[in-house]
Amino acid sequence: MTEVSVDFSPALRGTEQSAPLLQVEDLRVEFRTRVGVAKAINGVSFEVNSGETLAILGESGCGKSVTAQAIMGILDSPPGFITGGEIRYRGVDLLKRTDEERRLVRANKIAMIFQDALSALNPVFTVGFQLAELFRKHRGMSRADAKKRSIELLDLVKIPAARQRVNDFPHQFSGGMRQRVMIAMALALDPELLIADEPTTALDVTVQAQIMGLLGELQRERNMGLILITHDMGVVADVADRINVMYAGRIVEKAPVYDIYAKPSHPYTKALLESIPRVDLKGQQLNVIKGLPPNLTRIPAGCAFNPRCRYTQDVCKADPVPPLHQIQPGIASACHFWKEVRGE
Repeated sequence: MTEVSVDFSPALRGTEQSAPLLQVEDLRVEFRTRVGVAKAINGVSFEVNSGETLAILGESGCGKSVTAQAIMGILDSPPGFITGGEIRYRGVDLLKRTDEERRLVRANKIAMIFQDALSALNPVFTVGFQLAELFRKHRGMSRADAKKRSIELLDLVKIPAARQRVNDFPHQFSGGMRQRVMIAMALALDPELLIADEPTTALDVTVQAQIMGLLGELQRERNMGLILITHDMGVVADVADRINVMYAGRIVEKAPVYDIYAKPSHPYTKALLESIPRVDLKGQQLNVIKGLPPNLTRIPAGCAFNPRCRYTQDVCKADPVPPLHQIQPGIASACHFWKEVRGE
């Protein structure tokens, strides 16, 4: 099989192998609409290292997917605009690179698994054609070599009878199999960082476990960094190293996975955990978070969670926004009353 090498030097000039794989610093994104400016991301900062899994949690509309789209450079603009911050891949700020340089990085170093596999896959082309197109476009392979590599990838993600199924269309696959095809497409060009946006949405629990197990296995084999975006706290419990909890476009808590489940430090995180069904509480009323996330064109002053929070006091309703306070190494909370939340 012939594989054509690609020169990434213009896009990656100045990269530092010792730097974190990805660093996001004070990222800000807004959507300019007819009804006002929606401040979707309001100063998000985090980093991911090779071989590490970072989970980003929160309700729908908190800014998780917009953060991923900003990293990938696929925001619809207009109406979406990155208004501040840095996105550094191995020390290089991608926001200061040309569109062509960012495309090279996006295609070959950072990949994304999209939320809805059926919508992300083109229904009029076979999955084999869509996989092969990546190799033909980015690696200059022949049709025969690209198809052979596509079959190898389908086999890698455990699609049964990959040699025959490479000629099938997306609608001929089950939801779980389509998600495996999406994983194959994301891994096709050997990325160093994989962003998985709700990879188990609309799948039953058994298939969810299979998909997460597959992602974990592939990550360990390739030593990839993984950003897992989800609203399901049960999905990340066994796979994440660290968790960032988002609300109204901000990170409100950061902690290692076991610490966040054992002792949450923000009222929103605590409320999310309390709303998870538990087998030891059978027959009892399920806790819910009252109210709805704020309208991003009219985010409340102070802490955006204050209208729904049981710990709210006057200081929570006044500017400025509570900063992320470091409680101990690796654990931070954007709450004035984190001690009360932790029961200290």
